[in-house]
Formats: sequence, structure tokens, C-alpha cells
Amino acid sequence: MNFSGIIVGAAVFLSIGICHPAVIKMEYHWGKQSWWVWLLVGLLCTGASLFVRHSIVSTILGGFAFSCFWAIHEMFLQEKRVLKGWFPENPKRHAYYENLRKK
Repeated sequence: MNFSGIIVGAAVFLSIGICHPAVIKMEYHWGKQSWWVWLLVGLLCTGASLFVRHSIVSTILGGFAFSCFWAIHEMFLQEKRVLKGWFPENPKRHAYYENLRKK
């Protein structure tokens, strides 16, 4: 039996599960301007996946890298969700959201 597909699938599922709440927390505390953190982590994981010899670990790193790249897109969508009232806004950044609502 070959469990590598199940291992990779579970790891990618877990990485998506980690990225989703992390996007919400990052947007709440730092705003969408923190998207570059996802880019940096994604690029580091992409680079690491190229040099790791173990195929399962390399695949998991690649999957996590692209979850990070997708999180960049989600950062911008999360701000829109906050503006619609679907998620709470950070009271310390209320003026920022009000300026966006006026536009």
C-alpha cells in the first residue's frame, strides 16, 4: 500500500486550515498590507521544495507554498468582507476602514 497521497492530501488540507484563520487574524491586526509575509513564506517554501530530496516532504512544502500564495488573494478579499460587516474590524483601525467606506 502507498500512503503518500493520503499523507500529502492531509498535509495540504491542514495547511489550508492553518492559512484561513491566519489570514483573518493578520488582516485584523495589520491589514492587507501584510500580504508580503505570505509572499515571503510562499517563496521560501517553494525554494525549499526544490532542494528537499524526499518527495513527500517536497510535495508538502510545495502545497504549503501555494496555500500561502492563495492567502495573498484572501487578504484582499478579507478586507472587503470586513467592510461589508461579515467580520469584525479592529477598533484601532476604524479610521482606515471609514476612509475606505467613503470611497
